[in-house]
Amino acid sequence: MNLGVCEAKESRIPLIKRCLRQPLLHFLIAGFALFVMYGGLHRSTLDQDPQRIEITPEVVQRIAISWLARWQRPASEQQLQGLIDEYVKEEILYREALKLGLDKDDTIIRRRLAQKMDFLAEDVASLREPAPGVLETWYNQHQDQYAPPPLLTFHHLFFALDKRGADAQAQAQSALSGLSDKNSGEGDAFMFKNAYTEQSQDQVARVFGSTFATSLFKQTPGGWVGPVESGFGWHLVWIDALAKSPPPPFEAVAQQVKSDWLSEQRSASKRANFDALRARYKVEVMIPASAGAIAATLTERP
Repeated sequence: MNLGVCEAKESRIPLIKRCLRQPLLHFLIAGFALFVMYGGLHRSTLDQDPQRIEITPEVVQRIAISWLARWQRPASEQQLQGLIDEYVKEEILYREALKLGLDKDDTIIRRRLAQKMDFLAEDVASLREPAPGVLETWYNQHQDQYAPPPLLTFHHLFFALDKRGADAQAQAQSALSGLSDKNSGEGDAFMFKNAYTEQSQDQVARVFGSTFATSLFKQTPGGWVGPVESGFGWHLVWIDALAKSPPPPFEAVAQQVKSDWLSEQRSASKRANFDALRARYKVEVMIPASAGAIAATLTERP
């Protein structure tokens, strides 16, 4: 009899382990934790005597720690009493403001409360640690973002705007048809170099501008391209090589991979949390019939 019970217990262990790995269970646990954290940190004033302000030892400790963190020294008895008086004043004004409904339709308050809800969801999501093998799998799916940047080797012919004016692009286009090999053709004097070796896209952008750099890194090596515009004028560019290095081994970037994976998990958890909250609401958007109606509303405002 005891043997049968033991066998039954052992047979349930794999089932329990499978259940613990289910994303739905993780989401339910995170949601419950969020509820508990929010309830514990933010007790509703509706559950308290509206005419009673209770300064607990925890509140006093929090006030004292805040002072210590700011000034790097403990508050004196007189200073601590002043801080408590200020806390009481703030609490009274806060409660009276709620009674008057001053929290309604206030953009700053609404945005701040939304941020706090977002922070709570992020705190819950950050509690999860990756299971063995998860980071390696995630890295294999995102290797490109860890690879060193490609390096470009090129030289160019320059057609200056300040010398050729509005005809600079057309003259560069005309010169392109007469180029036979990588060493042919002549352009204007360029204030920097005529040839560059193993430059990253950021390095090229710092000299020629981001549009020029983006265009070059899309080209195939071994021929003339252009005209390509920079802040100086127009260029005909011969791309000698575009070297792409392989991504590093997982062990070399494991910490960065974990940080990126946790960031993605927090974002996914926050999206799932909001989607669950969003499902509780019915949203109706009433758009004015025309842009003229919006303009008229703005004009009528004092």
